[in-house]
Amino acid sequence: VCCLFCVFLGMEKLIVCPYKRPNALCRLICFPWAGGGTSQLAQWGRLFSSSVEVSSVRFPGRESRVKEPFAKDMTTLVDDITSVLLKELQKKPFAFFGHSFGSYISFAVALHLKENYGLEPIHLFVSGAHAPTSEAFLHIKNTRLCDIDDEEVLKYIKILEGTPSELLQDEDIRKHLILTFREDFRVLQTFSFKKEGRRIPFSCDITCFNGTEDKSYDLEAWQDLTSGDTSFYKVPGGHFYLLEPSNEIFLTKHIIRCIENGAL
Repeated sequence: VCCLFCVFLGMEKLIVCPYKRPNALCRLICFPWAGGGTSQLAQWGRLFSSSVEVSSVRFPGRESRVKEPFAKDMTTLVDDITSVLLKELQKKPFAFFGHSFGSYISFAVALHLKENYGLEPIHLFVSGAHAPTSEAFLHIKNTRLCDIDDEEVLKYIKILEGTPSELLQDEDIRKHLILTFREDFRVLQTFSFKKEGRRIPFSCDITCFNGTEDKSYDLEAWQDLTSGDTSFYKVPGGHFYLLEPSNEIFLTKHIIRCIENGAL
């Protein structure tokens, strides 16, 4: 009983699922962007059919986990997520959606599940992110955080337009957001994936989304990471195109179609 209670507490702490659908055919697990929380992606559940249960991963250091230390590296974060999700993911098909930083976390978790447990998502949806094997991703890894001051981080956050400006007026929120962004970026820099000498990691289909006004990403290299099909979609808007209601509807309809085709 104690063990089951611990698992329940772990799920409640790590997974946000406001629209529970225990009879769903498939689970869609969403992974938020750097500095982000669970509110937007968890709410996608209201747009999905009864065949899909949507939840969002809550990373340490924010929301109800604000008093927990941030993950020290990618391995720690992946282990934290996997230890809680594993039993649930063994029960029924699942798919992953990640945006920006969340795309890399979803890839790292999927890779860990495949290599250690033989589990694979039926579909991997990535958004606003370079392929982790690309030169562009290496540039991110090699950027020195200590050379970037808080004002530059804040300027970058404002350019992305993913945070309401009124929140940035609050000094405590602003400081915590900058800290969270830095910590997430640091975790990302500890992730290493080299494809040389390895099998193609996945057989599931991968869909890559990107905003038309966002910077260009090395998306093509995602197709080297699966033996399944890889699709590419440009959606109107900038880096946070997915927060636009019309784009939310497009994304969710497309994801439902892909999941239902894959889960049948």
